[in-house]
Amino acid sequence: MFGTTRRRAALALACVVAVAVPAALRVAPAHATYDGRNGLIVFGANTGNGYQLYTVRPNGRGLRQITQVAGDALNPDWSPDGRSLVFELATEEGASIALIDRDGGGLTNLTPEPVCCQGQPSFAPDGRHIYFERTDIVTGDDAVWRMNVDGRDQRRIVGPWSPGFATDPNVSPDGRTLSIVGFNGLIGPPPAFEPAQGLFTTRIDGSGLFQLLPFDVDLANKSDWAPDGKHLVVTTNANFFHQGESANIATIRPDGTGLRYLTHFTGGQVNAFVGSYSPDGRWVVFRLEDHGLYGLYKMRPDGSQVREILPLSSFRPRFIDWGPNPGGRDDEDEG
Repeated sequence: MFGTTRRRAALALACVVAVAVPAALRVAPAHATYDGRNGLIVFGANTGNGYQLYTVRPNGRGLRQITQVAGDALNPDWSPDGRSLVFELATEEGASIALIDRDGGGLTNLTPEPVCCQGQPSFAPDGRHIYFERTDIVTGDDAVWRMNVDGRDQRRIVGPWSPGFATDPNVSPDGRTLSIVGFNGLIGPPPAFEPAQGLFTTRIDGSGLFQLLPFDVDLANKSDWAPDGKHLVVTTNANFFHQGESANIATIRPDGTGLRYLTHFTGGQVNAFVGSYSPDGRWVVFRLEDHGLYGLYKMRPDGSQVREILPLSSFRPRFIDWGPNPGGRDDEDEG
């Protein structure tokens, strides 16, 4: 849940109590699936005092910091109506699931109970439920859980996942399938560690576990369903376990066939890390890394028409998600 497998393992040792952020629940649950109108892009970036969330229009205008939390604001996910965001609120002591309005107001902690680390949240397409990873460092139990949008009725869906972690739960647009990134527990300094994260799906109740991509593709903790449900988009070689090779973005069908690379970088100095599809399905937003500089870009789902949103600089967007526009029109200027 914490970005890379090594950082997750280190922070897990410190997870003994969840973060409490008292706030009134002001965000009403959504009751609609994505309507295909492109809104703001949200991402996290390091301010020097932890990660905070930012939003920007798809044309690169209107960059705005929307959180001022103590700790790190990580892994945001838009509600289906585009009016709120769920994200992981992490400190050295633990991590919890928080909810905010699209402008950063109405902060509410949904999981204040002391069970350790909770993260990688995402909304179900109906807007009524949130799926997330929950880890109890005392017992070693790691699983995917579901709760109501107000934090009630928490229940285990997948797990415990042994011997590693199950993270990045995302529900398919039709609400029938759950995708997860599974970590096989192999970690350590070179040459002991091996690529350790693969892609899986289950039925929405957690049954019928099926592996789409093997562990040795070394997936990132971030994947996304296409709005039509016909593909998932992923990042391979995300932790550079294949040393000297680049991270690249690929799509795959939910039945595990048709792996297709959208980027084809080589040599390890230029890399691409996926964020998500746009709500209308016509774009994929991603981070481009080029010799120590970082930019926010978008491309067509076949890898064509790469366009700059935020130019290459030392500013590093991470945990990227493209949300719908609650105003009923595209918040897009293709120019």
